[in-house]
Amino acid sequence: MPFVGRLWSAAMFGGSDRERDLAALVVPRAGRVERTGSPWEPFRLVDRDGGVVGAAGEYLRDLQAAGRGEATQRSYAHDLLRWFRFLWAVRVPWDQATRAEARDFCRWVQIAAKPAVTHWRHAGGELAPAASPAAVASVPNPVTGKAAPGPCYAPATAAHAESVLRGFYEFHLDAGTGPMVNPFPLARGRAGAHRNPMEPARDIRAGRYRPRLVQRSPRCIADDKFNEIFAGLGSHRDRALVAFWVSAGARASELLGARAGDVDAGQQLITVIRKGTRALQQLPASPDAFVWLRLYQAQMHGLVPAGRDDPLWWTLRKPFRQLTYHAAYRMFTRVNATLETNWGIHDLRHTAAYRMARDPGVPLTDVQWILGHARLATTQLYVSAPADEAIASILAYYSRRAEEPDSPAAQAPGYRAESLDVLFGQALR
Repeated sequence: MPFVGRLWSAAMFGGSDRERDLAALVVPRAGRVERTGSPWEPFRLVDRDGGVVGAAGEYLRDLQAAGRGEATQRSYAHDLLRWFRFLWAVRVPWDQATRAEARDFCRWVQIAAKPAVTHWRHAGGELAPAASPAAVASVPNPVTGKAAPGPCYAPATAAHAESVLRGFYEFHLDAGTGPMVNPFPLARGRAGAHRNPMEPARDIRAGRYRPRLVQRSPRCIADDKFNEIFAGLGSHRDRALVAFWVSAGARASELLGARAGDVDAGQQLITVIRKGTRALQQLPASPDAFVWLRLYQAQMHGLVPAGRDDPLWWTLRKPFRQLTYHAAYRMFTRVNATLETNWGIHDLRHTAAYRMARDPGVPLTDVQWILGHARLATTQLYVSAPADEAIASILAYYSRRAEEPDSPAAQAPGYRAESLDVLFGQALR
């Protein structure tokens, strides 16, 4: 290998050909993402010693300037925290990270087990050791068909982290505050070289260390299972929330961000702020949703503020606070625990999409507008049958086949009998 090539390889891959032992690497849960309560800096990354990580803060401020919401900033901050924890464990400063650290991080996040945390009431706040990836098998739920979260990070988590960190270093590369070369490179070759010419051209910028994701079919809750979920809800507020999610098709965060003045019961409309575009949009909902909402409002009358700009959804116990996504998620988790299922809140949005898209009286473009999809191709996923209906259809097909005469002539109608004699013999036929 030429001397210049060895220098370039050493600069890009950490200056040594010795591989890092990832199997023995321990990444402590040091640092945290801290909510500040300030609209100018909703979240900040705090290091092991309690100091603010300035490089991450600059990137988050840049995201805010680009119009990214607080939920996006929080998600990006957690990806940065995972990366900084890895760098702290391997003792490499963030601005000296090379492609070797990026490669090893992407390997580690796809293979290593997620660290398990023992509740502070049971273990004094100490961390439990990480489970082995093979210790827990991710078995699909017999009712929902969905696998429970496994012991390792999901491929989507690894892919999202790779995209975030590549953007993080692109920002600092442009600002001149990071390394001279982005540790997270793009894939080799021309982007879109194997694109189907019949499909519209897209700007494909896949990272070299980005894992490939499997396109998953959205899950739909059957009517009888949904009735069981609804019967297990314990308050008018929870019934109103679920009724809105399954009829209006709004995202969980969009509905939870609604204000009291966003409800127009006379027109059966509720106004939400769309994720991404931040645009106001009125969504129609079922009459039952507004009935449960009125019962919930009557229950909370005089206990919480009810002005037009006040939150619509509140906690049910004092001190009353605006209902957050995590509190609503725990409510739904309790219902799942009772029914031994693992449905998610987002499955209610999928169910609403399936119900509307498979109704011949509802144009698909109207469903696209309700769901807020940028592309019609995304909405078309809901035109096909849900997984449970497709499985039932194929099982019924096998049942019909089992009732037919088991003979080559019956399996291949239209063939002449003498031709079948040549192929199978007259005795077999």
